[in-house]
Amino acid sequence: MNTINETNFNFPGQKSVYKGKVREVYNINDEVLVMIASDRLSAFDVILPRQIPFKGQILNQIATKMMNDTADIVPNWLVANPDENVAVGHLCEPFKVEMVIRGYLSGHAAREYNAGKRMLCGVAMAEGMKENDKFPDPMITPSTKADNGEHDEDISREEIIAKGIVSEEDYLVLENYTKKLFERGTEIAAKRGLILVDTKYEFGRTKDGKIVLIDEIHTPDSSRYFYEEGYSERQEKGEKQKQLSKEFVRQWLIENEFQGKDGQQIPEMNDDKILEISNRYIELYEQITGEKFIKANTENILERIEKNISNYLEVK
Repeated sequence: MNTINETNFNFPGQKSVYKGKVREVYNINDEVLVMIASDRLSAFDVILPRQIPFKGQILNQIATKMMNDTADIVPNWLVANPDENVAVGHLCEPFKVEMVIRGYLSGHAAREYNAGKRMLCGVAMAEGMKENDKFPDPMITPSTKADNGEHDEDISREEIIAKGIVSEEDYLVLENYTKKLFERGTEIAAKRGLILVDTKYEFGRTKDGKIVLIDEIHTPDSSRYFYEEGYSERQEKGEKQKQLSKEFVRQWLIENEFQGKDGQQIPEMNDDKILEISNRYIELYEQITGEKFIKANTENILERIEKNISNYLEVK
């Protein structure tokens, strides 16, 4: 099972390389960014030792499809996809906040609520809710965009503007785009028998000053989905919701006593577990997109990617 752990390419005009938890971004001539989705798996802000076959391809292709399906309402950075694992887009200056939007009391919001808090990022949550209940209206709960593997932190709209992290004028644009994207994402999910529970969006500014959507959108790594069928019945009975997200990886790690805390040992993932996770990601792809997943040729995966990018840049 050939996978992408890391890349060390050197393209003509290459200015710099940024290596995140999962993606590697090459700056070409301060004009375009070439983003390669690796097969690395991250959980609890920790990169796990083994890679997941086809994970990078799956995330890249879901994000590409979702950007194409929302380009009529919100501009995005995407220009081309010269390879199954690659997205090429406009060079952007990222805003240093992640725009998290929540339609349901789940995940981090539920944990805060169960701890007795009724305010999250300056937004009030009503009394009498239970985990996975729907909010009356989707709520935006931004977080700081952490560097160097640090944890993101909750922050309110007022703090963002007061600290000058984002100007009020720009923040209103980010807020408007976030609401539009979530509304469209909810519609797309409903057609697949899914509920878009919560998600995050990242934005940047192009060299000509335009604010655009960047990074990934509506993938199982950045979003949480529930199955629509049986949702109400499970809520009435107080049962766990059937999820479609990376949560199954986190739950396995928790069961094996790992949550990214100091002194904890990452549990070993054998070949069977790696294959199981890969198959789950393929299932996620097919459910979210409504299309059959076609595996790319991974025989010489790094050579394939380098060749496809080089050919694209040469023609461009």
